Amino acid sequence: MSYFVERVSVGAVDDGDCVDVFLREGPHKPDVVVSLTYLHYVDTPEPAEVWGSFIDEILLDHLPRLPHAWPADAIGLVERSAELPELVRLRIVGPSQVDVVASCLTVYTALSDDETGLPLPGREG
Repeated sequence: MSYFVERVSVGAVDDGDCVDVFLREGPHKPDVVVSLTYLHYVDTPEPAEVWGSFIDEILLDHLPRLPHAWPADAIGLVERSAELPELVRLRIVGPSQVDVVASCLTVYTALSDDETGLPLPGREG
């Protein structure tokens, strides 16, 4: 994988918080946005530390409701109870690590510059 973290933004949506992770490879690959909503745990460095960090791996874990077990490294991130819904954990590992536990994860992809048919800056025609 040759993507890097372009930026991470934390914000608010309708009735909760969200984290958007913007991934970029270059003009020949589509940009990707991983959006997590209804947050339960967030651990990301300052935006300046994340910008431009290459990605060693992306890990995605399903965290089921009780009584089902969670992966050992997810235990303790969120206090579990019978009311807690199933969750998803996204970890992006590289020089900077992004670690988020949320109720909902959505992945968006954009067309690459090649697919749009638009010329790249400095390359008319």
